[in-house]
Amino acid sequence: MKFIKHSLVAVLAVGGALMAGCQSGGTFSGDKAGAKAAAPLLQGYTCCNLRYEAGGDWISELNYSGWPMIALGTPASVTKYGRSRASVDLGGKPMRIGQDYSREALSLDQYMARLIVAEDPKIKLATYPKEFQEAIKVGKVMNGMSKEQIIMSVGYPLTQENPTMDAPMWRMWASSFSEYQLMWDSNGKVKDIIADPVTKNMIVHQP
Repeated sequence: MKFIKHSLVAVLAVGGALMAGCQSGGTFSGDKAGAKAAAPLLQGYTCCNLRYEAGGDWISELNYSGWPMIALGTPASVTKYGRSRASVDLGGKPMRIGQDYSREALSLDQYMARLIVAEDPKIKLATYPKEFQEAIKVGKVMNGMSKEQIIMSVGYPLTQENPTMDAPMWRMWASSFSEYQLMWDSNGKVKDIIADPVTKNMIVHQP
């Protein structure tokens, strides 16, 4: 276990509805920091379970498992763009989302478009096996899950530690010091979850 490095590397998008993004609409906005005045505001649903720092309104790409969770499919809209930041309304609650680890790979509006999607992901969630549905609802992982199901449950992997999402392993974190690794089979399903016992107990769903 170790601290997460803060270098930036490229990321490849996973196909499917979660990665499609939301249609643009409404007006354009920016703040005094200036950077993103031309980005379209988005409206839709959270693509996946998002985590925020306890006691605050800050959502980062870290998405640590131990933080409080905002469930996938929560009605969501961007209210303002800033410099690598977006103000959002999530189910009536004002929050802030930061982009700190994927700036070289994605623009802010592209980043937000994969978090806020047009179709409610709960529709697709209802088609999954029951044990996967249960795991995703509580933000945990299981062997046999697809990449889309993993993203729904615990969010996107950090780009600086996962240069390609087609790699045979994803490095993930439950906290700053609690790494776990998802090993993929040739069909894009989780074949093994590597973690210490404490971390495994935190992130693996037991039906």
